[in-house]
Amino acid sequence: MDTNPDLAPEETEEEVVYFDELDIADEVLDALDDMGFEKCTPIQAQAIPPSIEGRDVLAVAQTGTGKTAAFLLPILTDICDNPPTKVATIVLTPTRELAMQIDRQLEGFSFHMNASSIPVYGGRDGHSMAQEQKALKGGAPIVVATPGRLMAHLDMGYTDLSEVRHLVLDEADRMLDMGFVNDMIKIIDMLPKESLQILFFSATMPNKIRKFSRDILKNPVEISIAISKPAEKIKQKAYNVADWAKNALIEDILREKTKTMDRILIFCGRKKTVRELTRRLARKNPKVKDVSSDLDQDEREERLRQFRSGAIQVVVATDVLSRGIHINGIDLVINFDVPGDAEDYVHRIGRTARAAAEGEAITLISGDDRRRFKAIEELMEMKVERLEVPERLKDKGDDRGGRGGDRRRGGGGGRGRGGDRRGGGGGGGRGRGRGGNRSGGGGGNRDRKPRAEDDNKDAPRSERSNDKPRQERSGGDQPRDPNRKQRGRGRGRGRGPKPSSSPEE
Repeated sequence: MDTNPDLAPEETEEEVVYFDELDIADEVLDALDDMGFEKCTPIQAQAIPPSIEGRDVLAVAQTGTGKTAAFLLPILTDICDNPPTKVATIVLTPTRELAMQIDRQLEGFSFHMNASSIPVYGGRDGHSMAQEQKALKGGAPIVVATPGRLMAHLDMGYTDLSEVRHLVLDEADRMLDMGFVNDMIKIIDMLPKESLQILFFSATMPNKIRKFSRDILKNPVEISIAISKPAEKIKQKAYNVADWAKNALIEDILREKTKTMDRILIFCGRKKTVRELTRRLARKNPKVKDVSSDLDQDEREERLRQFRSGAIQVVVATDVLSRGIHINGIDLVINFDVPGDAEDYVHRIGRTARAAAEGEAITLISGDDRRRFKAIEELMEMKVERLEVPERLKDKGDDRGGRGGDRRRGGGGGRGRGGDRRGGGGGGGRGRGRGGNRSGGGGGNRDRKPRAEDDNKDAPRSERSNDKPRQERSGGDQPRDPNRKQRGRGRGRGRGPKPSSSPEE
């Protein structure tokens, strides 16, 4: 069968590696399925296999490359295979913000496991210290901590570290720069030496980091991942705009750009947004069409042929088109929302300015996305030009959340974790080696929607209420390709049907 040129991979792109090709536990693969993650980023493809084998890893990788999943997925796989009764994993991070972020990703990746974690960091009240103490005494399998706060607990002597088998140093260069080296060494000296695996991640590798790594690592696998940079011929621009004004702003942009541009590609993070935005835009321009996994392969290819020929002027799409779609002459890429990490951003806007042509990329940044876009700018080592929002679309109040109306949270309790996940009762994880029936004994309710906030995020996750794993893109995972034929899982265990809802939903 002839290869569709619109779908052919670029010669310069690395071979795609899928999570189900790796030796990752079924429970973890289930969570990745739920969140719509199927393809590995380069750091994940290179770091996960040796980590699962138990090797030490020394990785140079910045935030935005997917490094968090690169160390969490192998650890969770080991916990599935060898359930711990005490603290088994310690993840050290330089800041409370990073500790909170890692704990949130843990919640998603471990959704189908009976494993709890506790974030341990300072700057909170005495109640939080008591919660941390309770979790550490109880042997929470995974501890995500800042070095100073963890040492405060260890100095009190109630934490049993005799079964710790994984130590992650995330952003090790920052921890050294912030003066945590003595605490890090003290913590390492308290851990079992023979069975300990160390996963060492750093954004840079100056001499002091190299020397420190040599002192603590045993024959590590060394990995270096550079962040992708967008083509210089792409003129990048952005608007700081409230969520409620995005649709009207898109209409304003298209009203002007469609006069002089032949092909415009709009990316949205959710299929629902694609459908709603397409319906709205198509009322005024019949040459606006959507492309998502709702269409079968033939329909997608026909839409792309029409886009290439000019029969379609504007395509609204999910990230299914951000990689491997090669149509020359796309004049403008619009990001309706900020993608999860720098790699995704670069791939999205890389659909323009191809074949030595120039192109333009415009990103709409709502309040919740500003911090993430700032991180993307830092990784690209550039500042994207901000454009002025029309006066009628400026938020008159505080648009940090990009929301209007009542900002109060509803529902009370925290995020949940399918079924009764509290330890001991057997209702937590689902059975291994299952076949057709995915429900398993006491497994999670897979129809529930994720909450936007966790009102009880400081508590061990084993004590939180029930809900579906959130889709966190900051770990850098790539969205699943819905048209790829299902492969056998790496561990060869029986698996039932996938959830009927799409990960892009």
